[in-house]
Amino acid sequence: MDEPIVSIQGLSHRYSKEWAVRKVNITLQNNGVIGLLGSNGAGKSTTMNILCGVINQTEGEVKVNGIDVRDEPVKAKQLLGFLPQKAPLYPELTVREYLTHCAYLRRIKKDAFTRAITTAMDKCGITHYADRLIKNLSGGYQQRVGLAQAILHKPKLVVLDEPTNGLDPVQIIEVRKLITEIGKDRLVLLSTHILSEVQATCNHIIMIEKGKLVFQGSIEAFNNYIKPDALIAVFNTMPAPEQLKVIEGVKEVAVLGAHKTRIQIDTDLPVHESVIAASVVHQWGLKEIYTEKVSLDKTFAKLSQNT
Repeated sequence: MDEPIVSIQGLSHRYSKEWAVRKVNITLQNNGVIGLLGSNGAGKSTTMNILCGVINQTEGEVKVNGIDVRDEPVKAKQLLGFLPQKAPLYPELTVREYLTHCAYLRRIKKDAFTRAITTAMDKCGITHYADRLIKNLSGGYQQRVGLAQAILHKPKLVVLDEPTNGLDPVQIIEVRKLITEIGKDRLVLLSTHILSEVQATCNHIIMIEKGKLVFQGSIEAFNNYIKPDALIAVFNTMPAPEQLKVIEGVKEVAVLGAHKTRIQIDTDLPVHESVIAASVVHQWGLKEIYTEKVSLDKTFAKLSQNT
């Protein structure tokens, strides 16, 4: 079996007397975009910095494709790309000059420079800006240049820290699409506090809270972490809330419009069937009924409170 792209076992790190991360275990085997979530001070940045070889952990083992990040930092860093919150750009250089400089830093062979730079620019949609000064690019295109340097050497792992921070809505959409594309060829670890970003780009979620791993699973599992406890019903003839409340299992009723209502339910009872039956009896003309999904915010808050 192939080595996991990321293997973190028993990771702990202490600043002075306080533990920032405690006994975290993470194994990531496949390509895709993984969301790294957590409140401010949860331990996300510490985990990323250790994974990228910026700091050494107090305890535990961190490997990238089987290479220990602490024991063989140069070899491990050849397998990963990193884009911090503020892209490490040189604004007085052109895009091509900057990526050439990064190619030297990444120890790419000189005869492979042109191909590596051309491929990265093409992937990030910045080829037409190759000879433009970085300082003259918009924030969105500067972020694309930052992404280009992170994938220049074709790493197995790309770590992105708040990659859409400070961008306008159009730029955010463009960068999210780019991240999704990058995730088709390699593993992307995306640290963000924007839950809509996770929903738009990620297929897997890791959540750290108070230094501990509180969730690791698919976006579907995250969405279903809390059992939905509300129905949305649409009627031709809107029943009064009191008429719905007499149905067994109905806890609360909130009117959302002339024909739409939210019904809080006891999840252990088949309330939707009872609502359908009541609608037939009272001729409410039920047009639609479905379970309301639990928001990511609510799931995030629940997981945060569990620590």
